[in-house]
Amino acid sequence: MIISRRTMLQGAASVAVAGSFGARAQAAEYTYKYANNLPVTHPMNLRAKEAADKIKQETGGRVEIQIFPNNQLGSDTDMLSQVRSGGVEFFTLSPLILSTLVPNASLSGIGFAFPNYDAVWKAMDGELGAYVRGQIAKANLVVMDKIWDNGFRQITSSNKPIQTPDDLKGFKIRVPVSPLWTSMFTAFGSAPASINFAEVYTALQTKVVDGQENPLAIISTAKLYEVQKYCSVTNHMWDGFWFLANRRAWERLPEDLRAVVAKHMNAAAVAERADVAKLNASLKDELVSKGMVFNEPEAGPFREALRSAGFYAEWKKKYGDEAWAILEKSVGGSLS
Repeated sequence: MIISRRTMLQGAASVAVAGSFGARAQAAEYTYKYANNLPVTHPMNLRAKEAADKIKQETGGRVEIQIFPNNQLGSDTDMLSQVRSGGVEFFTLSPLILSTLVPNASLSGIGFAFPNYDAVWKAMDGELGAYVRGQIAKANLVVMDKIWDNGFRQITSSNKPIQTPDDLKGFKIRVPVSPLWTSMFTAFGSAPASINFAEVYTALQTKVVDGQENPLAIISTAKLYEVQKYCSVTNHMWDGFWFLANRRAWERLPEDLRAVVAKHMNAAAVAERADVAKLNASLKDELVSKGMVFNEPEAGPFREALRSAGFYAEWKKKYGDEAWAILEKSVGGSLS
């Protein structure tokens, strides 16, 4: 099933009001909240709503999952605290942000590790994903087997395309508040600035920074094309969302109900991956129509620049030899 923009917008209403159902008396034996930080129109919310409907139907109404999208229940940090305490039962979070609790969760976000989506899914559905889920479990959270997609991240700029690593020298770029991002762009000789996303548009508009990096869907929805001219398809980092559950809440569910929830949420994750791929393909054409100029640099020189700067050696030391060996095996070659 391919979700079109129109379908996504039509589906938004059904997700948006999901939270309001909680005001009514529920016949469900287990009513669980699922919180996330994405707009209601994002494929993740549409597929999650689809899964929640199937779960309710297959469990004969015993399990109802209410969806709270778009940071309705707080910031990522707030929601991570809530899923740990049991304030919410389910939450999806980027491994790069989850690394504040589970340091090695960000292993999948290492710069220029994955050449393409085939490599991502082979790794995340294979040994690398299994390793990270094992680390998450140690933090007393339950995590579903399949990771959802956020997308490869691209660099935008107001003054020049990024064609080679040299173009990043002295480049003022906004990055999320995360050591991995700051470390990578520092290794390129850039001037990274950690700025909250709510302030990114203004920072670009006032030239506090000259560029930023995000998946195409965010570049589009945040209208960054209004203050950015160039989009360089660097695919420098891949990011996804782990579907997390509060352990106590999960274990309250009888085993047969757990199996139904896991089956449908994992299937929804796989369907969402295809949706995001289709969406990103259409977004490039849309952004071109808005005036953005695209270029597609070779990844090799960027990877070599990071290697020469000691970026990979630094993070290999932080993650440890075992984790790094799994990463290199998963991406099919040495990084360090």
